[in-house]
This record gives sequence, structure tokens and C-alpha cells, in this order.
Amino acid sequence: MWRKRPAEAETWLVRGVLLGGESAPLRSAPADRARVGVRWAVLMGMRHPAAVDWTDPVRGAAEPTPPNTALAHAETAYRAALRAAPVLAVHGTAADLLAAESARPRQRVRALCRHWIPRLRDELAALELALEESEHEEAVRRRWAATRGGG
Repeated sequence: MWRKRPAEAETWLVRGVLLGGESAPLRSAPADRARVGVRWAVLMGMRHPAAVDWTDPVRGAAEPTPPNTALAHAETAYRAALRAAPVLAVHGTAADLLAAESARPRQRVRALCRHWIPRLRDELAALELALEESEHEEAVRRRWAATRGGG
């Protein structure tokens, strides 16, 4: 959808230039500029861009309007394209950030499965073996003490 808007605006601009001359778009452009603000949100503990605040440029009372309807249509089409561009950027950036954040736990789980869990299992097995040997030695000492004390 966004890709169609600049093409449509370009078509209207060419028509307007053909009707009003090359300087017509510059003479009729408002002096004010559009303003774009990005609102941020937090999802799953991650900060990401959530919405766009758009303020259209305001044409002053003394400023000339477009000299033909083609340039008026071009201005409207360019404004629509310029409104769509930051929305697309916000959604794309949010999707990229959330995708990167969702990949991190998978990497952590993989690291746990490949490195930490096997190492901890080996250490647990060594400790269980040492405990078993210690219990066996204790049982031998008790039997030895029982035979020594009774004899």
C-alpha cells in the first residue's frame, strides 16, 4: 500500500508541473513543515516504538494555494505518503526489535542445554558418587567398630 502512494503523488506532480510550469510546486508549497512524533511502549519488558503522532503542515492565509487541481491532488497524495512512511517505519522497527528479543531466550536455552546442564549433571554425578563412597566408608567403620567393641 505504501509503495503505491508515492507513485500516485508523482503522477499528480508531473501533471501539475505540465499545467503550471516547473516552479509551480515551489511557489505553492506551505512554509510550515510536517511534524512527526513517535510514542514508545513496553511489551514483554522491551521498549519499542508503538505509534506515530502526525501534524500536517499548515498553510498560512497569505500563502498561495496550488495554481491547479493536479498540484492540489499531488499535495494530498504526498501528505498521505508521508503519513504512511513513519507508520511503516514504526511497525517495521517494532517487529525487528520484538523478533530480536524473542530470539534471545532461544539462545539462552540452547546455551543451557549444550553447556550448563551437561556440566551440572557431571558435577552432580561426581558428588553423588562421592556421597555414596562416603556412606559406604561410614558403614564399613560402623561394622568394624561393632566387631571391635563386641570382641
